[in-house]
Amino acid sequence: MSKCEHTALIICLPCNWFLTMLSNPTSNPTSKPSVNPPNNPSANPSTDVSQGPLAGLKIIEFAGIGPGPFAGMMLADMGADVIVIDRAADVARAAKYPRAATQRGKRSIALDLKSEADRQVAWTLIESADALIEGFRPGVMERLGFGPDAVESRNPKLVYGRVTGWGQTGPLAQAAGHDINYVALTGVMSTSARQGQAPVIPPTIVGDMAGGAMFLAFGLVCALLEAQKSGCGQVIDAAMIDGVTAMSGLMHQMRSNGSWPDQADRNFFSNSSPFYEVFECSDGLYISLGAIEPQFYAQLLQLLKLDDVDPALQYDARQWPQLKQRVADTIQQKTRADWQSLLEGTDVCFAPVLSLTEAADHPHNKSRGLFVDVNGQTQPAPAPRFSRSPLRKPSPGAQCGEHTQEVLAEMGIQRVSP
Repeated sequence: MSKCEHTALIICLPCNWFLTMLSNPTSNPTSKPSVNPPNNPSANPSTDVSQGPLAGLKIIEFAGIGPGPFAGMMLADMGADVIVIDRAADVARAAKYPRAATQRGKRSIALDLKSEADRQVAWTLIESADALIEGFRPGVMERLGFGPDAVESRNPKLVYGRVTGWGQTGPLAQAAGHDINYVALTGVMSTSARQGQAPVIPPTIVGDMAGGAMFLAFGLVCALLEAQKSGCGQVIDAAMIDGVTAMSGLMHQMRSNGSWPDQADRNFFSNSSPFYEVFECSDGLYISLGAIEPQFYAQLLQLLKLDDVDPALQYDARQWPQLKQRVADTIQQKTRADWQSLLEGTDVCFAPVLSLTEAADHPHNKSRGLFVDVNGQTQPAPAPRFSRSPLRKPSPGAQCGEHTQEVLAEMGIQRVSP
């Protein structure tokens, strides 16, 4: 992208009814965990829509699913004005489903991009935006007439964000895929395998949210900062395989210096050691231990009353199987609450394995305000925290087309129907 005049951010994705239909709209609200308000400036959001470090940025999001909406939510949490371009055909269907958390803090305008009048509305939004994000297969936006070249000709300073699984180029660029496939291809999934067992399928946050959405948001902010100096926008190719591979840098570093064995039974990160593992308690619940450092391991042995074990032999993998069984047998003698009372807050690197419901009620999480109540829904609070730029309070997810008239009015356009 070349000569530019001002900065604006646009994100293109489909209605989030697909995501919300996976939830249970009839769930009992009385079963939700309590959510305490945070006690710090950044996690105690304000209702002022002008607050946040990205206040003043305008983001247009073409509706989609997965990492695109999540990146848009992150930017909205930081104060950006995120306007979702939803499909007019989805308005009635989307109204049947709960508001999606990934749409919080955004506004939605419903357009029919087959209509020339609505296409002009979309172009007006793009021309006044700072950036654009789309999450379609490579070539879809070009066929819609809103590809990078077309956008550059109208707004050369706009940053154009594209997020896909395989990337915009390469032999697999046009293939379908999901989080499980993208993580598998990077080699990262293989590191989750226990000895003699298949690799563990990771939560979809690894590829979609961490490898895709977060790298997309990071790339957009970097490009927007650069555009302030150069006066020019550029295209961001945020591929989930790129992001996941980048996050595996420490593994590759350790592997190159011999401290990351490929054999699962010799790699303590592969759940084969007695000091880095999840153990079952007497009540069927679980705890996690991660005493990697010698001093922490020594304290763990002391608190488990395994006084006959030599802590100096911590990394002798030959004695791991027998010692791991002893640790497992010891953990089985008490409940999770018992171990929590004994080990939590010490240097043995301990945490109970909590359910999503339990996590919101843990004292540490409550004290930091990790979760917030958004219109009766328990949701993770915006992150990270800022000492001087308090974040606005998350608002309920925008319904498809909810702000059509409002956005059109800001553009000086009057229309009866969304």
